[in-house]
Amino acid sequence: MGKLALAAKITHVPSMYLSELPGPRQGTRQDAIDGHREIGRRCRELGVDTIVVFDTHWLVNANYHVNCAPHFKGLYTSNELPHFISNLAYEFPGNPALGQLLARVCNEHGVETLAHPATTLAPEYGTLVPMRYMNQDQHFKVISVSALCQVHYLADSARLGWAMRRAVEEHYDGTVAFFASGSLSHRFAQNGLAPEYAFKIWSPLLEHMDRDVLRLWQAGDWATFCDMLPEYASKGHGEGFMHDTAMLLGALGWSDYDGHAEIVTPYFGASGTGQLNAVFPVTPQSGQAIPAAQASSAHGYRAFPRL
Repeated sequence: MGKLALAAKITHVPSMYLSELPGPRQGTRQDAIDGHREIGRRCRELGVDTIVVFDTHWLVNANYHVNCAPHFKGLYTSNELPHFISNLAYEFPGNPALGQLLARVCNEHGVETLAHPATTLAPEYGTLVPMRYMNQDQHFKVISVSALCQVHYLADSARLGWAMRRAVEEHYDGTVAFFASGSLSHRFAQNGLAPEYAFKIWSPLLEHMDRDVLRLWQAGDWATFCDMLPEYASKGHGEGFMHDTAMLLGALGWSDYDGHAEIVTPYFGASGTGQLNAVFPVTPQSGQAIPAAQASSAHGYRAFPRL
């Protein structure tokens, strides 16, 4: 039926927006912006109708959530970095039918997920920043998925990614892209040192870890990466505990994935954090390596009441 046409790990650094504005930072993130535009161009070329963003700025404390309102429009100011993103205008269509389908199939796979098709909840900047450069003409419908998961298992996030791919391929009449919107290492510069680290990684150790991970991605050594992901997410200060990355790798087949990452925007430092844009070829997968559902198999588990 449907098709997952493109998968990518993308940056959403707010300094991309600063890079547009007159001042000392103007033009300094053009490489990241160009990377977003290239990924958007590829989506158009592949006939993508909807972009699903695993957003590490959407914090949740129970269950997984899908923001699939019919339309999104507003002005956004970051509560985290209001001096970087202030009054950013956005507008793009949503896809309620697909969002509800994604949630339904996730639940069928044992990962409790709630769709929100009638909501005033606005997307976070993990979604808004990339859509600014990929979707200014509102060509794509957009769905945002919670990926700053505070008390969740990475295994469940991987299973969610696989379930969402099954939903698209088995039940959806259309073409979709999945984006993991988040950094690699995410250790911000200590307060007072942010300007010094505007274009640097916080520590040599974190930079070495990130670069080793990128070598694994480019070599296609997914068995090693998936095995080390929980420890890397913790010790490497992964953004959103790297649930976005687990979701993306789950959609791609987890440790059985046989593709090689293509770096579109080379690794760079931003306020101490490690960033890039990378595309992952979507290959046929059986799903046999996908982890079993973990939360729903726990002793004492109770399903979230359907309201």
